[in-house]
Parts: sequence; C-alpha cells; structure tokens
Amino acid sequence: MNFDVLKSTVTDIIENNNLDIDSRLKNICSVLQENVSYYNWVGFYFANHDTKTLHLGPYVGAATDHTVIPFGKGICGQVAESNKNFVVPDVSAQDNYIACSITVKSEIVVPIFVNEKNIGQIDIDSHVINPFTKNDEIFLEFIAEKVATLFK
Repeated sequence: MNFDVLKSTVTDIIENNNLDIDSRLKNICSVLQENVSYYNWVGFYFANHDTKTLHLGPYVGAATDHTVIPFGKGICGQVAESNKNFVVPDVSAQDNYIACSITVKSEIVVPIFVNEKNIGQIDIDSHVINPFTKNDEIFLEFIAEKVATLFK
C-alpha cells in the first residue's frame, strides 16, 4: 500500500465526471478498503445542520444500523461538533463510542469542509488496535479536501 499511488487513484475517481457523486464516493471507499489492509469499514457521513444530525452516505464494509447520528454522539458526532480529526486507537477506551460491531477495535474520522463549513466526514473503522499513524491522518485529510471539491 502506497498512499501516493492511492492519492492519484482517488484524484482520478474525483475527476471522473461520467459518474455521479455517490458513485465516486463509493468507488473511493472501495479503493481504500481494498488497498489498506486495516481499513475494514470505509464510509462517508454528511451533516444536516438544521437537525444537527449526520446521515450515512456511500460506504463499504459491514452493514450498519447507524444511518443517522446526532451531533455530539459517538466519534462521528463529536467530529461534527469539534471540526477536528479524531483518532481512536482503542474504541473500548472511549466512553462516547457507538459500537457498530464487536470486531471494530479502532477508528479514525476526518471532517470535510466546504467554504469553512463542516459538511461531513470520512470514517474508517479497523479490526486492529492502534493501526492509524500520522500518515493515515494526512492521507485522509487529502481525501477530504478532494471530496470537498465535489460539493463546491
């Protein structure tokens, strides 16, 4: 797995105007899950600021019941309020964690900004404790910036 190669692939997906936005997002999820061994669930949540809720967008991985998450609830909901990346090395150590599956051991969530407004986030779950490095965070920030261009 090479993040630079994946950046190029993601850029190609973003720039493919023959696909609608949801198809491009789903393709990004698939590429990340298939190429990063510890990215076991990859998905997007998008904010509804009127109702202060996040809504599940395209994803790959195990099905989830968490299709709507209130701001402040769980890792994703906390990112909706903090506007900051959240890396959770061990989800069992988090009080405000929404368990999606007993196989999930860690999580990283990176917000997506359009015109300085948090419109959503990319969410990655892993079945491994503490797999995420600063390089993952930088890579996912790149993904978030690219995805934001679809909504400008």
